[in-house]
Amino acid sequence: MTHVENELNSQPECWIRAAEQAGRHRGALPAAGERVAVIGCGTSYFMAQAAAALREGAGQGETDAFAASEFPYGRSYDRVVALTRSGTTTEVLELLGRLRGRTRTTAVTADPHTPVVDAADDLAVLDFADERSVVQTRFATTALTLLRAHLGLHTDAVVADARTALGSPLPRQLVHCTQFTFLGRGWTVGLASEAGLKMREASLSWTEAYPAMEYRHGPISVTTGGTATWMFGTAPGGLAEQVRATGALWIQGELDPLAELVRVQRLAVAVAAARGLDPDRPRHLTRSVILAP
Repeated sequence: MTHVENELNSQPECWIRAAEQAGRHRGALPAAGERVAVIGCGTSYFMAQAAAALREGAGQGETDAFAASEFPYGRSYDRVVALTRSGTTTEVLELLGRLRGRTRTTAVTADPHTPVVDAADDLAVLDFADERSVVQTRFATTALTLLRAHLGLHTDAVVADARTALGSPLPRQLVHCTQFTFLGRGWTVGLASEAGLKMREASLSWTEAYPAMEYRHGPISVTTGGTATWMFGTAPGGLAEQVRATGALWIQGELDPLAELVRVQRLAVAVAAARGLDPDRPRHLTRSVILAP
């Protein structure tokens, strides 16, 4: 097995541990009523989008999400939460440094021995979810599980769905598709974007991701018989029929959306194998982006 496969298969156990630790990290995570920004890079940015939508949707307070490099320093927040697996990403460390003494910051990380420990005011360490792989799987979903549990939105059913996602076969024809489109609504828009990123990183696939209602506004024009269109959550009325009419393969996610993301992780590995690629060595990528001064 590749590192990616080993790590993505461990997600149910990681999610259980994260949910159990949510109470211990309560002081480091946003309190109800705080105005919050969640930031990250790459996969962590998409998890930030999902977390922000979940928190605001739960009535916990205004919550925005930004790529670390695009943070609007002119805005005022009570707390900024940085999601960073490695704790070494240049843009995240620069942002935390600029906010020092101005805004309370929290880092959710996998490694307590990296520069982010000194850069953030508060820390939530998920070292049991650290990864050897370049392609993120379990850290990202475990960090989001921690935040879901903190909001009271995590249940045992999510873990059960993850086990189903790992144990049930993928539709056989998916591996042979030439283009993949992922759709979401609300908090699952971030998950759809992350699904697309996983397929690009691990299998060099042509992928796109959109809010589901936006798919009709142009993107559906490139949908063909070689397309798989995968919906995270409940689809807008009539969309499945429109997609099927193009000849595309429609995949309606039936599991918890985070568990559906696990299915896509498995698909990325399967497509990589079918194309003779090594998902542990994605093209042009490193585990952390560290920019020279």
